[in-house]
Amino acid sequence: MSSSVFGQVVGVRKFPDGTIEIEFYHEDEITEFRYSTNADLSGNSLPKILAESLASTLATNICVEIYFGDDGVVTHIELEECDDDLEEDDDLEEDDDLEEDDLH
Repeated sequence: MSSSVFGQVVGVRKFPDGTIEIEFYHEDEITEFRYSTNADLSGNSLPKILAESLASTLATNICVEIYFGDDGVVTHIELEECDDDLEEDDDLEEDDDLEEDDLH
């Protein structure tokens, strides 16, 4: 059964040998993905083009969904603008609380 994870890139490391390591935040945890030509670094590996695409989303308002095949290998990614509605709703609630406190 295929699956996916939805989140944001929070860290990227690039090395002279071409290796790219990506820290991906989702569901209150960080998972590391990587691209490498070194076969010894094969855990959570990505094709180079997907790793570069993920790395380019660092410090942006872009969320990523990473899809995995039945074998656990990444099949593709989808990029979309993150929804800030939740943060805006939280800010509005805090403002309402402040206004109520001012009245008393």
